[in-house]
Amino acid sequence: MSLNDTTRGNRLHIGLFGRRNAGKSSLINALTGQRVAAVSAVPGTTTDPVYKAMEISGIGPVVFIDTAGFDDEGELGCLRVARTEEILRETDIALLLFAGEDMREELRWREVFQRQNTPVIMLVNAIDERADGGRQLADMVEQATGSRPLLVSAQKKQGLEQLRQEILSVLPEDYEQLSITGDLCKAGDTVVLVMPQDIQAPKGRLILPQVQTLRELLDKGCLPLCCTTDRLAAALAELKEPPRLLITDSQAFKEAYALTPENTLLTSFSVLFAAFKGDMEYFLRGAAALLNLAPTAHILIAEACTHKPLQEDIGRVKLPRLLRKKIGDGLQLDIVSGKDFPRDLTGYDMVIHCGACMFNRKYVLNRVRAAGEQGIAMTNYGLAIAALLGILPMVALPNGKKYVTMKGKLENTAD
Repeated sequence: MSLNDTTRGNRLHIGLFGRRNAGKSSLINALTGQRVAAVSAVPGTTTDPVYKAMEISGIGPVVFIDTAGFDDEGELGCLRVARTEEILRETDIALLLFAGEDMREELRWREVFQRQNTPVIMLVNAIDERADGGRQLADMVEQATGSRPLLVSAQKKQGLEQLRQEILSVLPEDYEQLSITGDLCKAGDTVVLVMPQDIQAPKGRLILPQVQTLRELLDKGCLPLCCTTDRLAAALAELKEPPRLLITDSQAFKEAYALTPENTLLTSFSVLFAAFKGDMEYFLRGAAALLNLAPTAHILIAEACTHKPLQEDIGRVKLPRLLRKKIGDGLQLDIVSGKDFPRDLTGYDMVIHCGACMFNRKYVLNRVRAAGEQGIAMTNYGLAIAALLGILPMVALPNGKKYVTMKGKLENTAD
């Protein structure tokens, strides 16, 4: 990925689903105008998901995901289907290809997408190879679902413009509406970013949340000032007036809080990403529940990144140390990374997730949904650290929200 590329986590995820040889790979090649996926008459050519990032006029940055056929067979086939089911959780828009009269699997997957509030565009592909141009199959799909599928031909490039228009019409309501910093700052505001140079970031580079937040501040017309934790006092002293907002790395919350001017809002990158990537309301309730855990509670710490653990890693060293200091040495802590997130969470009392800058919002919200359905509290690194330090009520949240604890209950109130 170049410095000018939009990260995958901020792209609209469009997944292609169907049986083997339904034409998924051919269609993704036609949509992207490139030979991205291998095409063969041999069933099961696509094994692992294939991602292709591109720009679509009127939509912006997207990533198409070519998946293995959900009718794959055998031991390896079952593993491929499991990977396809995993892609389901990060899909913003599903393209579902119907291939024949037996539509039971397609209809089952359609129901799964609908339960997850994922828009589904039904397709009949390869109409150039069908004597009736796919009309009979389309009639059958319409009779079974009440909606008529689009007729397309990847080979002849037929129906592709109509498909692009359909994608535009089913875009998620919040697509490109979410902001990292929300209403915490506006054009002309001075914003100080406290960015300790984490050893996880390669030399000469910033970590992704810092890059994304800094870019948004520049786009807003703010005046960002970046410094490391040890230079924060000097940076504030150089300003004629206190900044409107101070954004810190969560691991420097304590030091930043001590130096934050009286009229300056304080937050962290991870707190901002709790709303940008996840469910702030659910995470706040989780942060309140965190403080009431038993000393022997079982906590799952989930990281999006899969980097090799290094000294003073925030998720594997600093956060566990803070948890045990505040709650008790008897805590049971499990740590997972990447997409190794257990489906059964019932053995845990709490899930603490990273800022999830590497994941798209749909994927994170599906993790939140899974936790909610199983009655498991969940929060994220920034909110957890602020709660453990006792400063969460003073932390600024996007969109006028405030964290208030009253009689053990959590409330979110607008200014």
